[in-house]
Amino acid sequence: MTISIETQPPEPRSYHELFETTGWNAEYCATPEELDLANRSSWYVVAAYAAERLVAFGRVVSDGVLHAMIFDMIVRPEYQRTGLGSQVLSKLLARCREARIRDVQLFCARGKTAFYLRHGFEARPDDAPGMQLRKDA
Repeated sequence: MTISIETQPPEPRSYHELFETTGWNAEYCATPEELDLANRSSWYVVAAYAAERLVAFGRVVSDGVLHAMIFDMIVRPEYQRTGLGSQVLSKLLARCREARIRDVQLFCARGKTAFYLRHGFEARPDDAPGMQLRKDA
């Protein structure tokens, strides 16, 4: 399996197709154009292709100094458990280390905690700072 890695946002329709494999868009209802804007507004992106098909993606939103947040780590289901997710995450983290970002967090999908634990992340304690705005607020 030959994989090519790019650090430019993917074409909007191909990313939308990949994003749809997660089930997340049932809640977000994001268009290809909205997802493209999110990707282009990111600090750093990693896109992986197999035979010119987008098969994995991850992005970092950051102030470039203190804080970075990893979002949208996606690996097409048929490419999961091949090491591709680890490769994408490693590139995202390497870029954060190069920039000497002091705090790297991530938005973890349900059921994926073990993957991130293997890569040096730890779960935040219940009394840790951080909150999320309620949908009805």
